[in-house]
Amino acid sequence: MNKQRFGIVLQAALSLAFFVCVEAHAQGVQPYPNAITTREVRSKTPMRPPPVNIVFADPDFGSEMVRVTDGNMDPSGSRGMFVSPGGLTGAWSADGQKFYVIGEWGREFAFGFDAADMSIKPLPGTTAGYGLTIPLRQATFSFVDPDLMYGTLPNAPLTIASYRFSTSVITPLVDTTKCGTEPPLASHVYSDNVAVSTDDKRLVVAEGAKQFGSYMFVTVYDKHLGCRWYNTQTGQIGGSWGASGQASTGDKYLVRHSQISGSGRYVKIQVDYFGFYVWDVATLNVTACPLHAGPDCGAYSAVGYNDLINAAGQIDEMNTLKRPLGNLTRVTQLVHPLPLPHLWGMVQRFSWTNGKLNDDAPVCGTLNSYDGDPSVKQAYDGEIFCIETDESHSTIWRFAHNRAVWNAAFYYTAPLANISLDGRFLLFTSSWDNQVGTTDTGAPRTDVWIVKLH
Repeated sequence: MNKQRFGIVLQAALSLAFFVCVEAHAQGVQPYPNAITTREVRSKTPMRPPPVNIVFADPDFGSEMVRVTDGNMDPSGSRGMFVSPGGLTGAWSADGQKFYVIGEWGREFAFGFDAADMSIKPLPGTTAGYGLTIPLRQATFSFVDPDLMYGTLPNAPLTIASYRFSTSVITPLVDTTKCGTEPPLASHVYSDNVAVSTDDKRLVVAEGAKQFGSYMFVTVYDKHLGCRWYNTQTGQIGGSWGASGQASTGDKYLVRHSQISGSGRYVKIQVDYFGFYVWDVATLNVTACPLHAGPDCGAYSAVGYNDLINAAGQIDEMNTLKRPLGNLTRVTQLVHPLPLPHLWGMVQRFSWTNGKLNDDAPVCGTLNSYDGDPSVKQAYDGEIFCIETDESHSTIWRFAHNRAVWNAAFYYTAPLANISLDGRFLLFTSSWDNQVGTTDTGAPRTDVWIVKLH
């Protein structure tokens, strides 16, 4: 059954007068002075999907965009789907000249990128139009070395390794089965995405299960200090550095994702149907942030240097919160005033990789309908936008319609987004209003697009 949007009906004339006063500044707000910042509804102009590697303008907001993938991009010949890696990992190299996308069956492909003309370029060893197959799984780019990626080995998913593009050399960094976890990690289990701190000194991975979302270990590898681990089923914390013993919380749970803060001090641990926990890595302190335990700790989120941003899941679909990872109860509402009337029918998804460098960097994201409704009914519906996070003002920059149509049976149909470290470009996933076709199995296809944040 489709979820219905509901509104709190207020006096329309009063609302309009209020927003005209608040938003009189319109465009010209840094760091995106050319972006729309007013709150009027912008209808979505029907548009056929342009060809790959041709820069075009969004017809409703004017932002420059380019299509990265189509049904011919997979060297295997499969008409598979392509998605952005989403906000958990770094999809862009430190210099913004490379990025990667995910194809069918989790295969990862890297491309070159020229920011000057937004052209997609083949990397050495590849044919024009095809991506370079990345020889790691669950990968993320380095924050300091544009030639380097981190991930786990395909044939040894509990070994974290690096890959250097210029030499094609894979270097194992740590076999986490030798990190001294209690009980020992079995070699036949799997791991989740690798995440890295902004100085590249610490990496984190959730691991220890045969299926996604059921991991029991969060393992942090420090390149100088060695391993540190947290068994979320027993509450035991140990390793070669930091405090050892029982976690401060008595909760026992399984892990969906882990993500390290830019500082390397905190790890956010996502748990299905609960919310999340924050582990202060050198200590035994683990703080719970359960769903609907005000302030709300649900919905999608993004981790910065020492702060976290998430959708509140309350009052309005644009309600966005920021809080320190070291004090989850100190919450700042980033969007104020909230749009009127308050509506709840869209879901926010965030990308804040640039926030790992600076907690005051704008957070960017997408909105999509819960029930796959492609229509635009109010401002921000189905859009790509960024929100000011420095708490001095409440600017929302608007860039384009993402044209993604959510299909609940296929998670990848969501407009997953990933921002470059300099905050200038955003990768995102879209079926372009269901116009890019289907896969060889008849499932809906998606492609990856780039929008310039200007």
